[in-house]
Amino acid sequence: MSPCVSAPPDLRTQLTEQMKILDCQVEVKQQQLSDLSDFLRRRGDIEAEYARALDKLTERFTHKTKKKEQWDHSVCQVWSVLLTQNRLESREHATLADTCCNTLTQRLAHSTEDTGRLHKRSKEVGVQMQDELLKVTTELQTALKTYNQYHTDCMAAEGKLKEAERLEERHTGKSADLSLGQSTGPRRSSVKKIERLMEKVEMCVYGETQLKCTKARNDYLLNLAAANAAMNKYYLQDVCTLIDCCDLGFHQSVERLMRCYLTSRGRVQKTEEAGLKQLEAAVTSLDQGGDRDGLMQQHDASFCLPFRFSYHPHEGDQVCEVSAESQVRYELETRFQQLQSRLASVTLETEEVSKTLKATLTSLLDTMCDSESNPAPDLTSSLSHELPGVGTAFKVTLAKRRANQQETESYYFTKVKEFLTSSSLTSKLQAKHDILHDAIQKGNVRSQLALPPLPPQRLHHQSGAQGVPHIVCSLTLFQGINSSGQQIPVVVESCIRFINLHGLHHEGIFRVPGSQREVNHIRDAFERGEDPLSDSECDLDSVAGVLKLYFRGLEPPLFPYDSYSELLECIQIEAVSEKSSQIKAIMSSFARPLLIVIRYLFAFLNHVSQYSDENMMQPYNLAVCFGPSLLRGVESGDAVARQPQVNDLVKTMILQHDAIFPSQSDLPGPVYEKHMTLEQEYCRRNTQSQLPHTHTHTHIVLEAVAMFDYAARSPAELSFKQGELIILHSKASSDWWRGEVGTVKGLIPHKYISVLDGNTMHVSLCPKSSLQLPLCLSLSLSVMFSLGLQ
Repeated sequence: MSPCVSAPPDLRTQLTEQMKILDCQVEVKQQQLSDLSDFLRRRGDIEAEYARALDKLTERFTHKTKKKEQWDHSVCQVWSVLLTQNRLESREHATLADTCCNTLTQRLAHSTEDTGRLHKRSKEVGVQMQDELLKVTTELQTALKTYNQYHTDCMAAEGKLKEAERLEERHTGKSADLSLGQSTGPRRSSVKKIERLMEKVEMCVYGETQLKCTKARNDYLLNLAAANAAMNKYYLQDVCTLIDCCDLGFHQSVERLMRCYLTSRGRVQKTEEAGLKQLEAAVTSLDQGGDRDGLMQQHDASFCLPFRFSYHPHEGDQVCEVSAESQVRYELETRFQQLQSRLASVTLETEEVSKTLKATLTSLLDTMCDSESNPAPDLTSSLSHELPGVGTAFKVTLAKRRANQQETESYYFTKVKEFLTSSSLTSKLQAKHDILHDAIQKGNVRSQLALPPLPPQRLHHQSGAQGVPHIVCSLTLFQGINSSGQQIPVVVESCIRFINLHGLHHEGIFRVPGSQREVNHIRDAFERGEDPLSDSECDLDSVAGVLKLYFRGLEPPLFPYDSYSELLECIQIEAVSEKSSQIKAIMSSFARPLLIVIRYLFAFLNHVSQYSDENMMQPYNLAVCFGPSLLRGVESGDAVARQPQVNDLVKTMILQHDAIFPSQSDLPGPVYEKHMTLEQEYCRRNTQSQLPHTHTHTHIVLEAVAMFDYAARSPAELSFKQGELIILHSKASSDWWRGEVGTVKGLIPHKYISVLDGNTMHVSLCPKSSLQLPLCLSLSLSVMFSLGLQ
């Protein structure tokens, strides 16, 4: 059991704690604004009361001076100047009271509203970025599990290879003993041929499993690099950006308000100049960046960058880097070129968004601190005292400017979201790009001569029992299965294998339409019983179009009409686990062949979505492409209205594939494999197609014994009892043989039988030597024995 990746629950807890800290910060800011508003309101009441007292005092002594006309003019002038000054001071205090009680408190109310709104939008962006971060770690764990599985298979295959070598040595010894007592005969020749074929089988299986293990390890290492890059990007850049968004305009608003307060106080309190200078120093020291850094230092346990994800190899695996061996070098180089192109495009987009973001931020801050949007308090007070009509018009203008400010805020946060998403994608792609670049350079230095790949051939599949071709369109699913003799229709299996080998990293797969001419060409080839995808020169988008065309042409659709409404009702369930359970319960009533095909398709779509960073096909995008083809109601009138529900359902089935569909042990049948190989494709198809075509040259008979009782589930299958002798003719698929029990011929399940070690292989060849057999036939025989001896 390999060690686990850095525990996701700890990361999730840390991310949740970050959101809580930001929530606490917005509460602190709102409380500060509330306390400041209460202070100014109370100060305004005091100033208003003081202004009224000064006004009464001035009126009282003004009335007395009018009666004392005998006073000297100079003294009266002084007294008059004193009263006038007192009157002016009373007016200034009244203006200060109005500023504190009305203008500044209203502005604080706006700032409180802005703070809450900006925090809410910042939190939405932050939650999305955290979800992306958790998705990266989940993909990393999935890749690790896949890698562990294939490495275990590789170790098992290596053991089988060693066992085959020991078996060959034992038979070699027996053959030597026989040579002493009797001359060479047909028996000895047959045994040697079986031994050579067994060795080839085990070498082929070991090579396939080793290649799968290498690809799974590469995928894991790439996801590891992407996860570390995403983690660095989030904690070193995104967190600072989110905190800045939460504090957007807060410090500027407080600074503007306090400066207005200082200006009003400066007119009436000349004697408190020293105290005002101290307050001025405090206001000038407002620093948004410093406050942000102080907050992060205060809560360093929540905002510090976690340890890097370390590489955890499986038991006995010493390779800790992406391998660019000859078998996978072409794939890595192709992927590297695609990453270069994608990275250049995303980098350019990020730079453009960054420029727009900076310009929008400047405009937004200018609007928040604009003198017309936030006028001086003395101007507002004078307008309200002297020109009431002008004050009303000014309030209307101010309301319009605030509405424009909110529109600018919405656009700014849209660009913040685009910038964070794009820059995070750039970091992940750059990490994959760098590690692939290093791997390819090292692979070029350590490159060794490798066997050339098998030449592509155009293969022809046999038709069904009545010679029915593999029709792509206007065909029911069960007709397609019966005509091909396979549990997965030929067109589905071939298209999916082609995309698995060549198109997982192709941008816009299933979304970008292919050439209609190429689509028609591939479709017609399938309908003639050929497999046009044996040649890797086919257009990827056209192959994807053929797969969608096949499901669109099924009548009835893949999901039966009677389950349409029940499945869409599951979308109303909010809990994901409960929703998945309900969908699984509904699909459990589907026919077994239908459920096997659906499981195969959605496992493939889930695999495609795991490369969404490169192919831009998230689960929802795949659901939009496949939803209308897979689920249709009897009445087409509400198809458009219910399409969002269909998309949501298909998206859920893609994401929750493992929870919804039964495993192979619960539902025996073909399952989708993530890491396929060209060799596997070539050998498997030659097993199924070349052997029937060469029946005039060779005939193979194997003997097997039934390990368990089996009851036939269809007319094409055979029933048998434990211990009964079974004759095998050929391999129908990875799970079924064509053979006979007694005199009855039909399909025999592979897992219920055991091929006898002492089988006699009867081979009738053309006059040419057996060494002149085509390579494809030899490989086909090897695969047949491999499947029989496992």
